[in-house]
Amino acid sequence: MMFAPLSTRTLTMLAMAPLALGLAACNKSDNGAATAPAGSVAAVAPPAGKAWAETFAKTEDGDGIIVGNPKAAVKMVEYGSLSCPHCAKLAQDGMSALTGNYIASGKVSLEFRSFAIHPQDIPLTVLARCGGDDAYFGLIEQVYTNFDAMNSQTKEQYDQASAAMKLPAAQRYPAIADALGYTAFFSARGLPEAQQRQCLADLPRAEAVAKASEAISAKGINSTPTVFINGNKVEGAEWKNVEAALKAAGA
Repeated sequence: MMFAPLSTRTLTMLAMAPLALGLAACNKSDNGAATAPAGSVAAVAPPAGKAWAETFAKTEDGDGIIVGNPKAAVKMVEYGSLSCPHCAKLAQDGMSALTGNYIASGKVSLEFRSFAIHPQDIPLTVLARCGGDDAYFGLIEQVYTNFDAMNSQTKEQYDQASAAMKLPAAQRYPAIADALGYTAFFSARGLPEAQQRQCLADLPRAEAVAKASEAISAKGINSTPTVFINGNKVEGAEWKNVEAALKAAGA
């Protein structure tokens, strides 16, 4: 069960920041296109004792996290919602190959930007970021891998989460996370409950997610997943199309 897409009014209440995400939705295009193949990019060895798939950095504005060679010739940027089934499908189909074949080679970097299109995206993003930069992609992968189980809440849970949205701001996100089972989910993956509650009660964290999503919407991005390869949008953001675009860029 899933909340309805966020409206500006709902997001303002949720994150205490003005947003305009009413048009954002979890969508999938049926068509795909890739540019003409570029010359092959040479592999780049990681620093001694490290692996590119375990190398992480914040973007300059701090809203996104990059995994891989920060100077990779092929740069993939994904705008994704942690409550979006199409984003989960993209990860389930392609994350292993993306990480093991492309990012590991040093040819490709992946920048992930969380786009809040449903109320639960805010606590989910806060919790994924709560473990620090090195844990971020692993927790996102866990969310997407276990997507169906994470979104099989009962009506009672849904009603509890809806009621939690009316609580004072500092209580809202811990209550939503408890109601939807997120607290237990992240605890089982090594994120201490006390740390989760501290992160969820820290309102600037929620506001940062909301403001980042507002900035994404202002760019004209209105669906998830939206993927760019070296600045070119991948139409039909399914793994077969994304991989074709990576290869066309020389990866």
